Amino acid sequence: MEHSRPNRIRVLFFILAVVFNLNAVAQGSRHTYNFNPDWKLFIGDAEGADQVGFDDSSWKNVTLPYAWNEHEAFLKDITELSTGIAWYRKTFVLPKDDQNTKIFLEFEGVRQAGEFYVNGVKVGLHENGITAIGLDISDLVKPYPQENVVAVRTDNAWDYRERFYNQRYQWNDKNFNANYGGIPKNVKLHTAGSIYQTLPLFSTLGTTGVYVYASDFDIPGKSATVHVQSEVKNESGKAVAAGLQITVEDLDGKQVAKFDGTQRMISPNGIQTITAQDSISGLEFWSWGYGYLYTVKSKLLVDGKVVEEVPVRTGFRKTEFKNGMVYLNDRVLMMKGYAQRTSNEWPSVGMSVPAWLSDYSNKLMIESGGNYVRWMHTSPWKQDVESCDRVGLIQAMPAGDSEKDVTGRRWEQRCEVMRDAIIYNRNNPSILFYEGGNESISESHMAELKQIRDTYDPHGGRAIGSREMLDSKVAEYGGEMLYINKSAGKPLFATEYSRDEGLRKYWDEFTPPYHKNGEGGTYAHNINGSKVTDASAYNHNQDSHAIENVVRWFDYWEQRPGTGTRVSSGGAKIIFSDSNTHYRGAQNYRRSGEVDPMRIPKDNFYAQQVIWAGWVDLEKQLTHIIGHWNYEPGTVKPIYVVSGGTQVELFVNGKSKGLGENSYRFLYTFPDIKWEAGEIKAVSYNKAGEVVSEDRIQTAGEPYAIKLTSIQSPVGFKADGVDLAIVQVEVVDKNGQRCPTALNKIDFELSGAGEWLGGIAEGPNNYIGSTTLPVECGVNRAFIRSTTKAGKVTVKASAEGLKSAKIDFETLPFAVENGLSRQLPSAGLPTNLEKGPTPLTPSYKVTRKTLEIVAVKAGANQDKAIQSYDDNELSEWTNDGLLSTGWISYELADEARIDEISLKMTGWRRQSYPIDILVGDQTVWSGKTERSLGYITIPVKPTVGKTVTIKLTGAGVEEDAFQNMIELSGNKELDGFKDPEGLNTEGQLRIVEAEIFQKVAE
Repeated sequence: MEHSRPNRIRVLFFILAVVFNLNAVAQGSRHTYNFNPDWKLFIGDAEGADQVGFDDSSWKNVTLPYAWNEHEAFLKDITELSTGIAWYRKTFVLPKDDQNTKIFLEFEGVRQAGEFYVNGVKVGLHENGITAIGLDISDLVKPYPQENVVAVRTDNAWDYRERFYNQRYQWNDKNFNANYGGIPKNVKLHTAGSIYQTLPLFSTLGTTGVYVYASDFDIPGKSATVHVQSEVKNESGKAVAAGLQITVEDLDGKQVAKFDGTQRMISPNGIQTITAQDSISGLEFWSWGYGYLYTVKSKLLVDGKVVEEVPVRTGFRKTEFKNGMVYLNDRVLMMKGYAQRTSNEWPSVGMSVPAWLSDYSNKLMIESGGNYVRWMHTSPWKQDVESCDRVGLIQAMPAGDSEKDVTGRRWEQRCEVMRDAIIYNRNNPSILFYEGGNESISESHMAELKQIRDTYDPHGGRAIGSREMLDSKVAEYGGEMLYINKSAGKPLFATEYSRDEGLRKYWDEFTPPYHKNGEGGTYAHNINGSKVTDASAYNHNQDSHAIENVVRWFDYWEQRPGTGTRVSSGGAKIIFSDSNTHYRGAQNYRRSGEVDPMRIPKDNFYAQQVIWAGWVDLEKQLTHIIGHWNYEPGTVKPIYVVSGGTQVELFVNGKSKGLGENSYRFLYTFPDIKWEAGEIKAVSYNKAGEVVSEDRIQTAGEPYAIKLTSIQSPVGFKADGVDLAIVQVEVVDKNGQRCPTALNKIDFELSGAGEWLGGIAEGPNNYIGSTTLPVECGVNRAFIRSTTKAGKVTVKASAEGLKSAKIDFETLPFAVENGLSRQLPSAGLPTNLEKGPTPLTPSYKVTRKTLEIVAVKAGANQDKAIQSYDDNELSEWTNDGLLSTGWISYELADEARIDEISLKMTGWRRQSYPIDILVGDQTVWSGKTERSLGYITIPVKPTVGKTVTIKLTGAGVEEDAFQNMIELSGNKELDGFKDPEGLNTEGQLRIVEAEIFQKVAE
């Protein structure tokens, strides 16, 4: 359950915040205001808009965050999103009784560049399109009751160049970085006294703020030492003795610790880092699906008196990265998650959603079984970072990059963004990884990024690495795209895998609109510019797409922790939600998601729940029947079931159809099942024959009525002009059951204090913004946005032949005074504690052990033979191309029973090698190796011996088994190593890694 007070308490809290008097603030204390309300927008350039007296009365009124081209999200191909100049202006008055002398603006980000003006004076220029901006406007703002004007000129040109270096940004890319221009992120205003703790906004203010971390963890004993380091600046004009007083409060606001630091003398205009630390017991540790957060209040004492207080919401957790595995709170965690676009976008609004909707989306990743999100290419905005803290979702945080390493000014840009992002986000416990690039980078560049981490976040328990980096001595983690990597040292996990696409509208070939799996074609190209010649993998139906997910994950599951010394640490499936970015299928957006753009789950979502139900091994048994049970009479079709059980039995109206054929560990197939109205049920059994889980589907009746339900913030629908609520529409039968094959077009009518934004569906303009919206598979969703006037919003829905429906919303007053609000965007949102604390039990069972190789002999290139088992996937052993030398023999440390051989062979996805495997002189396996995305496991006849020989018996056969999997860069071999010039490849045996195993009895 969520850790939250009852809804009536939440609403009371909100109402109190609404009526809070902005002027009732203590003199000299620290304050943060919501600066999102009351902006004006003009699309285009406007001469003189930076000046105070400029007439903006005809401009559009907006509440931030607001991208000026938001309405194009999912309407247009990413490459066609509008670009250009847009101006934002705001008039505000400082609170009457806030006498603080230091005034700062914090923009969480602009796209791509922003020029900032306060009362007609230029105060800043920010150009990287990613990181937050801090502006010290203390000397420019006028005190109460005088008005102040902030103006921002934004430019989101794809080809934008830095003003002083004339250099483009690598990540301002039309393939992956959806261009929602203007100010699409939140803005805050901070006030402080003349002696204050700084803000973590380095590039523009040169300051690092407060840093909180923990050490000396005792996980079973629930204790750790909490450290606070605060950078303090003295602008008082005289030297002062300053120190810290720290209080730590739990989720319920109860104080659990209080301690003081050592005072430091700070000279006039000086800056010092002051520290405090203490051991705390009774701690709850942040974990996957357990977003337990504390509020660490860093109180600044000057001459013994508290002059300000900075609250830091953070969590404490222990991490280690070793033995090829990731450890969270002393428990091994296999990375199971998603490579998600940082824009994390939605139809009609792009990335600019309220904080509760970020929580809703990110929590869905956890509900699908995922434990982490690898944000792609650019650092996520603060709202998503904090959301992951609350819901308990691990993050891999990039800085800014594209598909390759760079040099010169472009590399400097990447270092600057990494530095700023680390400083800004280092108190967020959900970040476990810093990513240096979406492609391998040089060792010197990796060392440079590592030095940045060590300078600004030396104690945060975060690994820094990059994509690939398989043989790096500097990177602390790595992993390729698409392929399976293993390691006994630093963890390796796939940065992207399973890139197939499919539309939620299509169940299977037997269901209206009877889309033939794989058909649809494409107008798209691969990112490397080549034409997509076969788009079948990018036009899946739901059934084949879910099956593909199971098949692709099996390769990682087979090499999971517990299966030997070298293991895979998992992977990130690309992507979680359908995205307004590079695509390869029939639609103009990417449909690789487990959910559609409105976050309606596809069958893939439920398949992931089954196969990811645990930290490593399955810790919960689940079963899911793919599809529905509403077909035409006479339909005969295969039924697919995804299950964690060892056997699955299918029942149709209570009659057994036998046990399913198992493949890829989790998939069970029942061919030629004849449809009968009623119920289909799948029952899963363990090895002892006990029922461990089941799933059932009932046939729905004829479409009868429209059903409307709401999804909205747990703290209420706020009349702030930016809050969103979701209307879910279903077509149901007389019993209220959803009709899974319904495709009815629904007409909507909205009245009251709201704005219709709509949803998305397959059809003209993707139905973006339309008041007509078809249901797909019986369901769809649409957005409504609040206005700045509180009141009732009514949505009516009708369709030919269906009973109409109506739903009412009530928006709550939102207090804004002179452009400021005390209600911050995420105020009152609950944390997710559903998974509970990290279990103290092991997360996996050892199923096999690696037998140690102590010596090797080879038919050729003896000096390279050790490279076939050196735990380095960028080295290999090969013979000289003669069949007679195509053998290699391994000597074990001890005589042992040999059960399995694991091989990664050069050209793994396209080359099949005919080989014999011998233990001693006995042949224990003979055949052709399978093509794969990395490793193959060969079960051999269990035989006791001390030597294992792999012998080539003929010429290999080359044919790509994964032709639709396209690398992005196009500037490297797809898999494996280039042949030396003039080499005879007819008798070539090439091994990247060989491992020999003995099974461990259960």
